[in-house]
Amino acid sequence: MHDQDVLTAVRALAPALRERATGTEALRRLPDTTVRELADAGFFRLLQPRAYGGLATAPAVFHTAVHEIARACGSTGWAASVLAVHAWFVAQLDPRAQQDVWETDADARICSSHAPTGRVTAVDGGYRLSGRWHFSAGCDHARWALLGGLVSDGGGTPLDMRTFLVPSADYRVDDVWDTVGLRGSGSNDLVVDDAFVPAHRTLGYGAVATLRCPGHATNPEPVYRLPYAAVFTTTLATVTVAIAEGAYEDHLAAARGNPRAAAGRPAAEDPFAQVRLARAAGEIDAARLQLARSTDEMYALAARGAEIPTELRARTRRDQALAGERARTAVDLLLENAGRGPLRVGDDVLQRAWRDLQTGRGQAANDVERALVLFARDALGMDVDDPML
Repeated sequence: MHDQDVLTAVRALAPALRERATGTEALRRLPDTTVRELADAGFFRLLQPRAYGGLATAPAVFHTAVHEIARACGSTGWAASVLAVHAWFVAQLDPRAQQDVWETDADARICSSHAPTGRVTAVDGGYRLSGRWHFSAGCDHARWALLGGLVSDGGGTPLDMRTFLVPSADYRVDDVWDTVGLRGSGSNDLVVDDAFVPAHRTLGYGAVATLRCPGHATNPEPVYRLPYAAVFTTTLATVTVAIAEGAYEDHLAAARGNPRAAAGRPAAEDPFAQVRLARAAGEIDAARLQLARSTDEMYALAARGAEIPTELRARTRRDQALAGERARTAVDLLLENAGRGPLRVGDDVLQRAWRDLQTGRGQAANDVERALVLFARDALGMDVDDPML
């Protein structure tokens, strides 16, 4: 299977995902049917190493697939893309960890909760892990989890921030995800009770930040030489923009077919409504173009074996955060056009998009002010050190 075959298959699935969106919300997790169809389409293998049956594709292809899914259903786009992008992270780990995940199950999926909320104790041969990790999208469909943790010295002073790869047998899913938006993402908590994680299943922040990961020894493809934020964080930004675009397309079709009256004329003929439509479309296009520009430039550098400068990484974070802001602005403009209809409780694409985007903004990757400060500090020649870069 080639990456273009995956894109064709994903696009063919979009109508069914859109039709299933209401049921996905009610279920509060991805339906098994959806996960199986996406797996059969090859979506979860786009960023998986070729050594384990993956395609190791360019980020532009992966993010295009994510966009197609999220445009049809925001919850599906969020959870499925998070599950899929973690194949890229596992490819950064020690080759033994990759074997643990894919040697006997090339379809194994990985969820995550990167915030270091649990307790980590260094022991002979590895670490012991305990605690609760929040907001693990798609975790009901994963066999492994990537969990963040701080390694401290004997006095409790943090020494290192690491990610720990944990099999599903060592954690339980606590069904606590009951939110206004992204309801179908199944972003539940993961609870670990004193699990041992061998050293080869961990990766420190320093290796990720400097692009010197042990997985590079076996995975030579350029996609694995990209910064964390260029892949993972752009993925979440892509979901938010796609949600807005799906709402725009649905609203446009409704305005053409059965528009509301405004100022004594149909909404489609109202010049103020037309201006809001144009502005919404412009916000969406600007966000997509900026996201694509940054990742394309980074990938071209990685393919040549060139260094990716800090200023490009900082600009990428800026554009990712602004993409989410632009998506919310676009949907707000559409709500102004729609009148009171979407404010009623019920099945409405625009209402769901608004709820999904408001919920998604709580993700650390969508912190606009933090991303802008990073960009400004770098532009001013000041020190920049942030795990989201």
